[in-house]
Amino acid sequence: MILGRLLPRPESADQRGNHPPNGTGGLRAAVLGAVDGIVSTASLMLGVAASRASHAGVITAGIAGVVAGALAMAAGEYVSVSSQRDAERAALIREQAELTSDPEGELEELTQIYVSRGVDHDLARQVSVQLMRADPLGTHARDELGITDSGRARPLQAGIFSALSFIVGGLPAVLAFVVAPAPARIPVLVAVALIALAVLGSIGAIAGRASWRRGALRVLIGGTAAMAITAAVGQLVGASGL
Repeated sequence: MILGRLLPRPESADQRGNHPPNGTGGLRAAVLGAVDGIVSTASLMLGVAASRASHAGVITAGIAGVVAGALAMAAGEYVSVSSQRDAERAALIREQAELTSDPEGELEELTQIYVSRGVDHDLARQVSVQLMRADPLGTHARDELGITDSGRARPLQAGIFSALSFIVGGLPAVLAFVVAPAPARIPVLVAVALIALAVLGSIGAIAGRASWRRGALRVLIGGTAAMAITAAVGQLVGASGL
């Protein structure tokens, strides 16, 4: 997932003066997974092809790369998001204990949170009382801990989403190599990979409200470097006869 990090991050709400649009985070995650898929798969296939492997060997490597990469992405994301979910659960348990042992202190803490956001103290106190009367844990989870129902960590969903994104990115490289005529297989593979990277880089940049040209250029440079280096390594290995 290294190359995907070259995509610009979305600006924060403070930087823009408003909240990010709904779905931006999911779109960016999908773009990251797809970028990783196409770079990893195309680089692997180029490296194997450069080692003078057979046509079937290159295709086998590509398919294996897509499967292995998707599973690795799924496992890594599942473990990462599971850790986040455990941290959220622990924070909620601590918060519930604090609400039980010191409700007045928690009320004042919530009041100060609203005051720090520009609300008058008396009004902040009234709002805090009403919200804590309705849903004390939910209110503190949202406004103190930043945990919401829609934003809660979902490990299985995250793992599946990452795997599918990787597959969507990796399959075009394999298909391009399969359908291209023999003399043009490598050029077509490279062209498809670069075009896909440019499109994905642009989409990721637009999702982050950054320059699409800069986003596309970053990913193109990184992808080109990855494919060139992997091809060079494959050629060296093939020439050595290992």
